[in-house]
Amino acid sequence: MATLGLLGVVLVGCGGGGAESPAREAEAPVVSRGASPKASAAAAGPAPAHAPTAPPTMAAGPGGLTPVYTRRTKGAEKVVALTFDADMTADQGPRAARGERFDNPELIATLRRLEVDATVFMTGRWAEEYPEQAKSIGGDPRFEIANHSYSHYAFASPCYGLPTVAGPDMATDVQRAFDAFRDAGAVNVVPYFRFPGGCYDDAALRALAPTGVTAVQWDVVSGDAFAKDPGPVAEQVIDEVRPGSLVVLHCTRSAAPVTERAIRRIVPELRARGYRFVKVSELMSR
Repeated sequence: MATLGLLGVVLVGCGGGGAESPAREAEAPVVSRGASPKASAAAAGPAPAHAPTAPPTMAAGPGGLTPVYTRRTKGAEKVVALTFDADMTADQGPRAARGERFDNPELIATLRRLEVDATVFMTGRWAEEYPEQAKSIGGDPRFEIANHSYSHYAFASPCYGLPTVAGPDMATDVQRAFDAFRDAGAVNVVPYFRFPGGCYDDAALRALAPTGVTAVQWDVVSGDAFAKDPGPVAEQVIDEVRPGSLVVLHCTRSAAPVTERAIRRIVPELRARGYRFVKVSELMSR
């Protein structure tokens, strides 16, 4: 199991622990940013009968820093959020042109067949490479798309050898990814962000504050990165999940080729133990 955890860390931008600040990975009161509900209602007039509910976000941290969410720690309800990083760096276009697959449509099909709600943390570059898939995922109410940066470059250094986004460019990089989702036609996009490599520091949290995102980490590393056998991946997730857990997996066929097969075991076994699968937005709202 230790080897699998290490592999999860080595897949840059996806399963690592990074330069985190644990004190800010907290259960802060969940709030929506922006105008108060009363002010918004007054400005917009009568609400429609079925107005969409804004995804929950967390209050800013000390000094206005971007808040960081890791898992749900309140209550004992057996809910778990499976999240999938759809990774592609800004400079991997030539590899995709040569036939390397950074997508995993079979995984998405399996999640649909098993009726699993999930959150996909997508890079803007991935959405540009696979716009029809981004639109399909982002148009399915079972899924939501969250931001994994545009370039999949690190927001703190060192970070597993990733190139680093300059501080003044960090907010622009995040916005560029949101723009790519919009251009692809994705609808179900939430204001959550996952740092590539899980690497961040106070400077990164400060740089992203104007974007209004909540940073989302995890408490369970699946170990699917570069794994060749789905069995140990499934066992690691099943063994480590607790009520309120947030699991990091991958939707990148070339770098995580056994994830779909692992999911076929993870889902029924956790359901047999009484777990229900939710998106991050639902986990955060509970």
